[in-house]
Amino acid sequence: MDQMSSLTGIGRKTALRLVLELVKRDKERVNLFARSFIDLKEHIRFCDTCHNLSDELLCSVCQDGNRDRSLICVVEDIRDVMAIESTQHYRGMYHVLGGRISPMDGVGPDDLSFASLFQRAQEYGEGLELILGLSATMEGDTSSFYIYQKLKDLPIKLSTIARGIGVGTELEYADEVTLGRSIINRTPFEISMSRP
Repeated sequence: MDQMSSLTGIGRKTALRLVLELVKRDKERVNLFARSFIDLKEHIRFCDTCHNLSDELLCSVCQDGNRDRSLICVVEDIRDVMAIESTQHYRGMYHVLGGRISPMDGVGPDDLSFASLFQRAQEYGEGLELILGLSATMEGDTSSFYIYQKLKDLPIKLSTIARGIGVGTELEYADEVTLGRSIINRTPFEISMSRP
């Protein structure tokens, strides 16, 4: 139970439930379950280029010759790559920082993969666009500003993902910062026949 509850997001009650479930299973299934975690640590690694998860030197995105290499979306976490990929609207590359600058948590620029991002930007040079897909938090904004400061003299384009009111959200429940950004970053109204 102690080992299960050491996982992020697993409390002691959930850990107890999981352990009791494993006790009920037959030995072969529990061994298969345990081996899968050993295989995970032995075979899954981080991509040498973008720091995404991979079972090879390069992840499937970096190996895909059909991706737009002039676009790099900078994200904090591998889960962000998965979220963006699930939209099926982005065909560029990624760079996973491994977190965000957070002095309160003892995380500085040297703790993240900024150096390899800056190297990629310098090697590509003109024509590159970095899309800053970082959280709309103080730490995310600090990380974005740090990237801007380091790359402002290079002939590359920096952009951020749009921020605003989510689909299905009532305006009265939106916070002031989000609502303000939505007004400032408004887009032209277009009617699409493909929408329901």
